[in-house]
Amino acid sequence: MRALDAAQVAAGALVAARLSRGRSRRPPLAAAPPPPGGRPSISVVVPARDEAERLGPCLDGLRGDPDIAEVIVVDDCSADATPEVARAGGARVVAGVAPPAGWVGKPWALQQGLEAAAGDVVVFLDADTRPRHGLAGALADALADADLVTAGARFVCDGAVERALHAAMLATLVYRYGPSDATAPPRTSRLLVNGQCVAVRRDGLLAAGGFTHAAGHLTDDAALGRGLARDGWRVAFVSAGDLLGVRMYASARDTWTGWGRSIALADVTPPASRALDAATTWLTMALPALRALAGRPRPVDLALLALRVALLGGLREAYAPRGPGFWLSPLADPVAALRLTLSAARPDQRWRGRTVAAAPRPLRTARR
Repeated sequence: MRALDAAQVAAGALVAARLSRGRSRRPPLAAAPPPPGGRPSISVVVPARDEAERLGPCLDGLRGDPDIAEVIVVDDCSADATPEVARAGGARVVAGVAPPAGWVGKPWALQQGLEAAAGDVVVFLDADTRPRHGLAGALADALADADLVTAGARFVCDGAVERALHAAMLATLVYRYGPSDATAPPRTSRLLVNGQCVAVRRDGLLAAGGFTHAAGHLTDDAALGRGLARDGWRVAFVSAGDLLGVRMYASARDTWTGWGRSIALADVTPPASRALDAATTWLTMALPALRALAGRPRPVDLALLALRVALLGGLREAYAPRGPGFWLSPLADPVAALRLTLSAARPDQRWRGRTVAAAPRPLRTARR
């Protein structure tokens, strides 16, 4: 038992060191008037594969935004009415083609959207996001201090069980990587990017090879950010909850399956690091909760539970509404730890009916 207690203390110290990066954090994005001299032209690109049921609210939030010059939906070989919904929502539809060898569908769709865009700045949004006016302009302004800006959305979870599981999974990310919006940069190998919302200067990304860093990856966002950071790019993560919402999944089951597919970041994280991440999560999150539920917490468990409860204060702005499910999410930590372990041990190799290629191939990109 003493050895296990010592392991928990060591894991807790590691988590505390990661969380300490959050002492200084970037301010959240906020809508603002254009700076003197105006803003660059902005294109918004939305990759969409069979997104007819979720695409409409995303386009509704973009329509009429004076900062946006064009909205492009890249139809990634959809079998439903995605193109029709996109056109009805005022977007220009780019008919995507099947990905070449070595490319996963989403980064290939993003690549096609990048090449089709006309704006000086390109904002990439997922189809399940719910943007508000001012988001695109705020992202363009943030590029004054970065080469790539990625923004965290406010999560919309309807059910209490779904919200508890979702919040517990999000907590595992914070325990493993620290606050994403901290001003102190993490090691490149621990950099996170939220692929739901990314902004770049078009010419700069094209010159860097477009999405080739992400070509063969399911966790394409982290692969892109880490690859560009290794090339010297300044990558900034900001919170954008007041300007961007997202309805990722429709139920707790979908959360388990969908987010669980990528929660371990298995294709960009070495096996040893995945094992350490899983062990740290079990020792600092799952084990204290299990012992508390059994009525047998040890002193180290109580200290770790206090840390976990304190984290709820930092995560509360990431959910609307919150309700009991959010506040009781530490009880779901053992389930989140189990899902993380399964994802780390048996990485999923399929996305939207396509098998992930083993290795990406370089791509010659179009230039303008």
